Amino acid sequence: MTTAATVWWQAGTIYQIYPRSFQDSNGDGIGDLAGIVGRLPYLRQLGVDAIWLSPIFPSPMADFGYDISDYIGIDPIFGTSADFDALVAAAHGHGLKIILDLVPNHTSDQHPWFIESRSSSDNPKRDWYIWRDPKPDGSAPTNWMSEFGGSAWQYDEATGQYYYHAFLDKQPDLNWRNPAVRDAIHEVMRFWMRRGVDGFRVDVIWHLIKDEEFRDNPTNPNFTAGRPPHEAFLALYSTDRPETLDVVSEMRRVVDEFDDRVLIGEVYLPVDRLVAYYGKDLSGAHLPFNFALLSAPWNAFSIRELIARYEAALPLGAWPNWVLGNHDRPRVASRVGTAQARVAAMLLLTLRGTPTLYYGDEIGMKQVPIAPDQVQDPLEKNVPGIGVGRDGCRTPMQWGGTEHAGFTTGEPWLPLDTDYLHQNAAALATDPHSILSLYVKLIDLRKRMPELVFGGYEPVDAAGDVLAYRRVYDGQMVLIALNLSGEPASLHVEAGEILLATGLDRYGENVSGQLDLRGNEGVLVKLRPQ
Repeated sequence: MTTAATVWWQAGTIYQIYPRSFQDSNGDGIGDLAGIVGRLPYLRQLGVDAIWLSPIFPSPMADFGYDISDYIGIDPIFGTSADFDALVAAAHGHGLKIILDLVPNHTSDQHPWFIESRSSSDNPKRDWYIWRDPKPDGSAPTNWMSEFGGSAWQYDEATGQYYYHAFLDKQPDLNWRNPAVRDAIHEVMRFWMRRGVDGFRVDVIWHLIKDEEFRDNPTNPNFTAGRPPHEAFLALYSTDRPETLDVVSEMRRVVDEFDDRVLIGEVYLPVDRLVAYYGKDLSGAHLPFNFALLSAPWNAFSIRELIARYEAALPLGAWPNWVLGNHDRPRVASRVGTAQARVAAMLLLTLRGTPTLYYGDEIGMKQVPIAPDQVQDPLEKNVPGIGVGRDGCRTPMQWGGTEHAGFTTGEPWLPLDTDYLHQNAAALATDPHSILSLYVKLIDLRKRMPELVFGGYEPVDAAGDVLAYRRVYDGQMVLIALNLSGEPASLHVEAGEILLATGLDRYGENVSGQLDLRGNEGVLVKLRPQ
């Protein structure tokens, strides 16, 4: 069997770590870089190929690291620059790539650039941020809303102008129409790639350019009560401007100055707009993150249609990708249920394209209820009561059944779910039928079967709530059949052998003509050549 040429970010599985919650090494209740180093053997055993770290740079932590005050340092909470170098060396020694979270849309209001910009209206760095005069009545320049609640404009008494912040008022947006800003961030990227970083996940990449004319956003005719307030307007002029694609292409050129690196973009947009971020002639992001599964209705019809739309929209030669969980959305095991979490794992790791796995999903971690007095997330504090809080998906990794789940010897910064006594990595690693064992086998199969990496995607007709498709490569075929309901189902299949079932109990079973599925079951069948 021949193997198509590929690169690591196409063949590999990416694993997102939220550093505050992965492993604490010094007892302060917050995860750190040394803790991650100590857990690298676990990640190798799991089989992932790359680690994406949520921000680890110096920050006042108003938004837990997404408010950066120094782009080329390490926050003492996480360790030192030497600790970072040690992590890169250790990860590379284990065959793991390191991807950093780049946050170029905004900085902390404590960043030296903004302190200068705010100091006077004629400061050389004034135009590094977005400043506008009030309307004649003194109100904000536009109706643009912050995603964290309220107006996106903050009035500055000292200079008599407003500055723009798409998120917290402590996170002023950089002015990406200013070439000096672009050059500065490009130098940040080069700094980290020289340190051995293998790529970047770029935060809110679709926000980078705003409307040059600063027009008001139109109202959203479909807005309903109980949704986040910023959704009352369509972000037509404050996000996803055409010029953004030029900015992304410039970032790509910087990444391409170094060998074998990847540029990933966070893009929460419909599929038809998302794919534009691959850029003209694939000159943009290698992987504009496809988050569609995070909000898709969990039924076979919806997901089949979603896959078809995405595959049809991809530019020629573009490499797809899929995401089931991240630090901003409720845990997959809580979204689809414990039984379907296994089916979701098989879906993620058998679709065409690069899968990204969120820490803890491989052990079935659920969304943890957070009491009002334990809330840390500024989004929940600003927009309470409608379920937008992100703390519940950021709770500490459940390593073992000991106190604090083996995450820390101190008091964890967020509470653990009480299920950690049995739902933990140590216990599940010894159970050959656990969800962790399923993830290990799925990732291993993806490494060993070129069909699952290079193969084309072919939908297969199936009745009821069964999602079925083939992956076909070089004369070899595998069938994936996923029962998204709790009721038994069946479908017609060619002759083949079950290589993996979500219950880890049907190895080697021959099928021919009809494949019977239990409720909440997925199977992977190696089809015999016809």
